[in-house]
Amino acid sequence: MRQETIQVTVNGQIYFKNVEVNMTLLEFLREELHLTGTKQGCNEGECGACTVLVNGKPINSCLMLAVEAHGAQVLTVEGLASEEGTLHPLQEAFLQAGAVQCGFCTPGMLLGAKALLDKYPHPTPAQIRKEMEGHICRCTGYKRIVDAIMLASEKF
Repeated sequence: MRQETIQVTVNGQIYFKNVEVNMTLLEFLREELHLTGTKQGCNEGECGACTVLVNGKPINSCLMLAVEAHGAQVLTVEGLASEEGTLHPLQEAFLQAGAVQCGFCTPGMLLGAKALLDKYPHPTPAQIRKEMEGHICRCTGYKRIVDAIMLASEKF
């Protein structure tokens, strides 16, 4: 398989890697960088479990090729907390509101919520439901997730 060299910044760290041209960004993050916080869900871009931020925009990493991330800034759930380990306000709010159950969807939800709060610092519940509709959670229902994002917006 043909390979290309990419340069990508992930969670503030610059990487130069040779990748197969058909490798997804999700595979790159999990297999090459060992950042396993990003989850593989449906692999069709429907569930949101693999959401990461690419240049500040939420992207289904299962649908993006790693070579398309060349030159980009990528944020994964591992990059949300501070370097000292202090949780991001969204992570704290998800814990406080009980919005974390099995946790499988949580990394994608957190990054989708970060993009939402970057766009709307003080969203309404309707805006949250609209912006987060590409994320599927089979454990909690969505009320606690909306509550957590509203709570985080007070601290954001």
